[in-house]
Amino acid sequence: MYFLIACSVLSIAIIVERLLYYRGRAKVSRIELMRAVRQNLMSGDVDGAIGICKDSPSPYSAVVVAGLTASKLDAKQIADAMEREIIVETNSLEERTAIVGTIGSTAVYVGLLGTVWGIIKTFRDISSVGSGGINVVIGGISEALVCTAAGLLVAIPAVMAYNYFVKRVSLFITDMELSASELRSIADASILKGAR
Repeated sequence: MYFLIACSVLSIAIIVERLLYYRGRAKVSRIELMRAVRQNLMSGDVDGAIGICKDSPSPYSAVVVAGLTASKLDAKQIADAMEREIIVETNSLEERTAIVGTIGSTAVYVGLLGTVWGIIKTFRDISSVGSGGINVVIGGISEALVCTAAGLLVAIPAVMAYNYFVKRVSLFITDMELSASELRSIADASILKGAR
């Protein structure tokens, strides 16, 4: 039970931290950001586009900054810079989510271990008394049921949160890839070349 309580506290702390982190990283939509970047680049203001991206805490803005910073290089180097930034941002977005997934998948088994332990205790109590009355059995069974319930209470929210995190990170990755693709399209249209 102490282990399950510790897992529950850790899981809740990570869930709250990640929810606040994702909320803060999604304050500006990708579409609005790329519209502002495109307008700045069309008017020849690469530094202004970089400034807009640096003011946005989103992961896709970091990808665009990586591309714009490398804008004096060739197209492959620009693409490579953005790909590296996507990897860095993805690692940051996935940070600590594996802990919640692990808690979600193992808490049930820890609860089942408590159940088995309670049943073993029940049989031990029966063998020491020599008979199996309700008074002998009830302690071990109640302990077993409490452990099972505790394991489920820890696991269910953790699994739900982990699935949400996986989906949220996937959406961020899609936005980063779309931003990189859109910036490459702008470069192909020679907007960046004219802005240098």
